[in-house]
Order: sequence, then structure tokens, then C-alpha cells
Amino acid sequence: MIIDIAWHQFTPVASLIGGVLIAISAISLLFFQGRILGISGILGSMMQWQSTPQGHLRWRIFFIAGILLSSWVYNIGFLMPILQIESSYSSLIFAGLLVGFGTRMGSGCTSGHAVCGISRLSIRSLIATFSFMLSGFLCAYLFFHGI
Repeated sequence: MIIDIAWHQFTPVASLIGGVLIAISAISLLFFQGRILGISGILGSMMQWQSTPQGHLRWRIFFIAGILLSSWVYNIGFLMPILQIESSYSSLIFAGLLVGFGTRMGSGCTSGHAVCGISRLSIRSLIATFSFMLSGFLCAYLFFHGI
């Protein structure tokens, strides 16, 4: 088997900067708000807005708005390739619902378990991250090698 590495897509500096920014965000949220940086938990609690206290809802809205705004600002500052998604809206919505169901079933997503949970030495997060990675490796292998 020959593995073709796309070296022009290898971006260690940008990846390092992104990782450092994620770490700063996670540490800041934990230090200033006492909250774990888990996107699925933040979004999930926003969906229950009637039972979420006003102050707790406000920072979540600003956090999600910051994620959306920063991607838009980055897109303005740098030339990004135009993505063409060939899936239908219904299949994308269905896939999103499956991801949401999976994150609820797994008690969180990669940002909560891998970024914050492992750094807090959580065994549950270590097992969850291992299962995420193993599933990803297996799916990628099956996708590229066919079954």
C-alpha cells in the first residue's frame, strides 16, 4: 500500500497557533467562568434556554457568536477555497442530528472530552476520546479501502 501525503496541505505553524488559541480559550473559560469548554454542552444548554438562568445564557450566546464571527473574519482575511457540498440539505440535517444524538449519548464531544477532559485526568474522557479516535480511524480506513 502506498500512502500519498499532500505536503502542500501540511500546516504545522497554523495548526500550532490554532491549538494554542483553543488552549487559551479553554483555560480562560475555566478560569473566568468555571465552565468546561465543551461545544455540545454549551449548545445543548442553549437549546434549553427557558430553564437556563439569564447570566448563564448570555456568555454562551457570546461564545457561539465568537466562533461564528471569527470564522467569518478569517474568511475575509485569507483566501479560502470554495467548498462544494454535493449532499442534499436533508442528508446534512440528518447527519447533524446524528452527531447531536451521539454527543448527548457520549456525554460530550471532542472539545469537552479530548481538550478539557483528558487535561483534567478524567478516565471517562480518556475512554471517550479513545473511542472517538478509533471510530474515526476505522471509518477512514473503510471509506478509503472500500468494504
